[in-house]
Amino acid sequence: MTTLLYRGHDYIQHKEPSAKKCTELTYRREHYNSCRAQAKVELNSSLLYRGNRYQR
Repeated sequence: MTTLLYRGHDYIQHKEPSAKKCTELTYRREHYNSCRAQAKVELNSSLLYRGNRYQR
């Protein structure tokens, strides 16, 4: 259980935090991922074009 602090008083959270699902958002033909860790991995990916590997 997690102890929370609100206005100087400690509270105990009785329910478990919910797991977030990653969602892909599209805005003006650009795609964004709501999970930052997964988006960071995709950002540093390498591409393969006609046998040559490129760093994105």
